[in-house]
Amino acid sequence: MNTPQTSPRSQSRSAARLAAVQALYQWQMEGTALTKLLDEFHQHRLGREVDEAEDQRYADAEVDFFDDIVSGVTARSHEIDETLLAKLAEGWTLARLDKTMLQVLRCGAYELIARADVPTATAINEYVDVAKAFFDDREAKFVNGILDALAKDARS
Repeated sequence: MNTPQTSPRSQSRSAARLAAVQALYQWQMEGTALTKLLDEFHQHRLGREVDEAEDQRYADAEVDFFDDIVSGVTARSHEIDETLLAKLAEGWTLARLDKTMLQVLRCGAYELIARADVPTATAINEYVDVAKAFFDDREAKFVNGILDALAKDARS
């Protein structure tokens, strides 16, 4: 995801996307209120130390971009879910998807629907990379296929 040629802004947006998927997973699993969720990530996750002994840190994320994705997905979850459902194979439901996979798809769908400033290929490729952080290549290809199909409608 973060190659030497990648700009700092691109890296911070990649980190924001990964954090947004994690935050939305927490939102779905625990029902954490949006303001509390955003505050928790601002205070304890984005760019903060993970392990003091190992000197590991969460990657610095573009906070406004993170906030927009998380807020946008929660505000438009019904619309996003309907759009995603239309792209799944017949007989599939969102409930059948892995809960992390669902958040990856929701975030990607949100960017394709609501963030015209983000190029289509960038949004798709970034969420394929996020999927690879959690899943194997088969699932990453699934993300690519769903988001590509959604982009054809959302960005036509």
